[in-house]
Amino acid sequence: MSDAIVVLNAGSSSIKFSLFAGTEDLPLVAGGQVSGVYTTPHFIAKDANGQTVAEKRWESGATLGHDGALAHIVDWFKATHSAAHRLGAVGHRVVHGGTDFAAPVRVDSEVVARLEKLVPLAPLHQPHNLAPIRLLLQSSPDLPQVACFDTAAHRSNPPLAQMFALPKALTDSGVRRYGFHGLSYEYIASVLSQHDKRAARGKTVVLHLGNGASMCALEGGRSIASTMGFTAVDGLPMGTRSGALDPGVLLYLMDEHGMDARAIEKLLYSQSGLLGVSGISSDMRELLASDQPDAALAVDLFLYRIGRELGSLAAALGGLDAIVFTAGIGERAAVVRERVCRQAAWLGVELDAEANAAQGPRISTPGSRTAAWVIPTNEELMIARHTRDLLARG
Repeated sequence: MSDAIVVLNAGSSSIKFSLFAGTEDLPLVAGGQVSGVYTTPHFIAKDANGQTVAEKRWESGATLGHDGALAHIVDWFKATHSAAHRLGAVGHRVVHGGTDFAAPVRVDSEVVARLEKLVPLAPLHQPHNLAPIRLLLQSSPDLPQVACFDTAAHRSNPPLAQMFALPKALTDSGVRRYGFHGLSYEYIASVLSQHDKRAARGKTVVLHLGNGASMCALEGGRSIASTMGFTAVDGLPMGTRSGALDPGVLLYLMDEHGMDARAIEKLLYSQSGLLGVSGISSDMRELLASDQPDAALAVDLFLYRIGRELGSLAAALGGLDAIVFTAGIGERAAVVRERVCRQAAWLGVELDAEANAAQGPRISTPGSRTAAWVIPTNEELMIARHTRDLLARG
């Protein structure tokens, strides 16, 4: 029997899980999620090949909550895998680590209390990330738990890259640029040399394009700048998030439209981005398939902002050796990659259209001065690695 690591990623209405065998290469055993935990719960588990091995649906209106969803995942693990694997540790994705947590940390009640203070910095993510941690601390206090942070990888940014032009007292209190999707960028950095040693040693921009989207400048595999800032609503337009916005717009909305903080929060996080511009959908697949002008407008704005941010990050790097596409849109939307690469021709990107249509991994021509790649991300495996390594150090 081997120890296993379970990785949990809890959102507002779901808990995703991955089960890794605790051997050296951490092979995936199974994964899945419980979705709709407060509406119509649906559990699904798949094996390492993506084949469904278990599924359950509850009646509409049933409420599992995070505690019930977590209990179902644990019961399923005990019933199906406990003979071959002993649950050795749980790794958690936690969006915000603030200034205190620049690396994964073993969780106890004191750590949870410190992380709860960061809820205002990530109100739509942090409370849900912490929910299963609290539950397991209560039900299984001896089970090792490790929190891995989306902000941690960006602590390597130079001090100037982390600052806003605000009074020093506010900066010192924690109002600064943090950056997010760090676990994804860490994973890409860890495997980039397998594809492109020059890019791994040099200057690379990674485009994490999904429902949440950001870009990161890597120099020698270390983050030096990111499009996201104080919160995960900054930077690129996303599925429902606005991206970068003149703060004067917020003052205008308060003064002229009578909007309070909660109304503005809902607008920026849930009603903007691709959904807000198109009025149709937050899903890039639906927008690309639509013949509606506003769908095309939303895609155009998304790509325009990517182009501007790519130039900005190349400037922060002082050059560019490669770009890497990852996450849902980046890995699957060939037309998005094509348009990004063509508008980046001035940066030395020369697209290989056939390779792009075939999903890469290299989608630039052999003679392209700046290489372009498609590399699938694996945040869950990155969390499992961090969990294993931290606990091995004692």
